[in-house]
Amino acid sequence: MRHLVEGLRGQGLLGGWHVPAKSSLFRARQRLGCEPLRVLFATTAKPMATETTPGAFWRGLRLLAVDGTCWDVADSEANEAAFGRPGNGRGPGRSAFVQVRMAALVEVGSHAVLDAELAGCRSGEVTLAGRLPRSLGRGRFVLADREFLGVPLWRAFTVTGADLLWRVPANRVLPVIKQFRDGSWLSQVRASSGPARHEPVTVRVLAYQLKGQFGGRCGRWLSPGHHPVGRPTVSGPATGRALLRTLGGGESVFTEIKTHQRGARVVLSSKTPDGIRQQIWAHLLVHHALRELMLRTAATRGLDPDRVSFTQTLRSARRGVTVTPGSFSP
Repeated sequence: MRHLVEGLRGQGLLGGWHVPAKSSLFRARQRLGCEPLRVLFATTAKPMATETTPGAFWRGLRLLAVDGTCWDVADSEANEAAFGRPGNGRGPGRSAFVQVRMAALVEVGSHAVLDAELAGCRSGEVTLAGRLPRSLGRGRFVLADREFLGVPLWRAFTVTGADLLWRVPANRVLPVIKQFRDGSWLSQVRASSGPARHEPVTVRVLAYQLKGQFGGRCGRWLSPGHHPVGRPTVSGPATGRALLRTLGGGESVFTEIKTHQRGARVVLSSKTPDGIRQQIWAHLLVHHALRELMLRTAATRGLDPDRVSFTQTLRSARRGVTVTPGSFSP
């Protein structure tokens, strides 16, 4: 609070007002709760890239990515009851910190988080990702990593009219139903259990190999099976670049938020679940505002937004808050 009002004090705009005590600020945060910040994020977190933004579109489709992460939060009884604590993989022991799991929908071209779902660490990423199709529709091209592949989730995304391109686990068997001249083939994916096991979805399988300076990688992607043969879903150098920048797109966004913006090895401090949610929504709001600033800055110079440093933008915004009040406001 002192940082926020320092510039106002220098301009003589505060009069006799003084910074409230820390306990008063804590009580004000408790009265506010997390819901206003969640609603503010849902209202403002919209796609911001245009068709002139490098890497934001492919063949007229806006590139989006689905990914997940966990937040370490304060070790309190209330937080542990609400979110849970993961095991540490060393017998009966438990992790040092309570964790919140988050699944997010990210715009590839701008790195902006467009939607997010929060839950305890025992909730799976696939379960949380199943609530993200509410932000989709036609004209969207959604990429996801191998852990999200499943028939119910696939159907939830395709029913929105969005196009999909998802990676496949290496051990997944995909029989060839029909081979195409471009090397791809039609196949079917079945659920391992439940009613969906008897209702397979038809998919198109695309094998790929990407070579770079430090080696290469190969694997398979799935797209909806209705794509005609005349429309190669993944081919050519433009698609190769789009895949390369998307393979780690979600992780780079989470690094920006959790390592640079929040601070490396920093634990969210609130002792209550509502306060934790409030902090996460606040971080997502600040990140979206920073990314919007970066996109506007890159557009004035005709640059790819990836050429603008996130850490330098973050430092500049922090300085601007104290020196020029109102110059940066999420």
